[in-house]
Amino acid sequence: MISTEASQLGHEAAHRLARLGRVAISAGLTDAEFDRIEQTYGFEFADDHRAFLAAGLPLNAPPDSGQARKNLWPDWRNGDPNDLSEQLARPIEDALFDIEMNGVWRPAWGKRPTDPKCAVEMARPYFEQAPKLVPIRGHRFLPAGHGTYGHPVLSVHQTDIIFYGTDLADYIDQEFGSWNISEDWEPPPLVPFWSDFV
Repeated sequence: MISTEASQLGHEAAHRLARLGRVAISAGLTDAEFDRIEQTYGFEFADDHRAFLAAGLPLNAPPDSGQARKNLWPDWRNGDPNDLSEQLARPIEDALFDIEMNGVWRPAWGKRPTDPKCAVEMARPYFEQAPKLVPIRGHRFLPAGHGTYGHPVLSVHQTDIIFYGTDLADYIDQEFGSWNISEDWEPPPLVPFWSDFV
């Protein structure tokens, strides 16, 4: 059972997206579909993310629509399992690429090995123990976690991570409206490990 606040936040995000009229939205995911997805991919949606997807599943443009970017929304209902697995693995794999190829390193991990491949293997457990990031759209993510909600939305491109919305509803405004997060907004530390890169 999700809290009223989480449900309201997810429904508000869905309402804002629908009101734009720029994204096709199908029937929301059912409890059985959520169960299948979570069992298949080994995570639980945050409660506001679950409420958002239960209110309506955003769809990508059909291949013949002429739109250049066709597969930004994860197709949790009919998507290719390999594509969904890749989207879920992307934050870790991209961060490890940055460690290997660009020398990224956190002091808390100790002394960086000189061999880039060894550095990747030393860093990998930190990423694998971090909260799993679940794609919302493209490289925008929320952390997984039943019983949680209200996380800032993270834009994750390798280890270049920024807040892209104060919460899921605000993210819709930021992504499809104009960027206007207040400069004095201080996000709570709700995304362990990943927020360290912001």
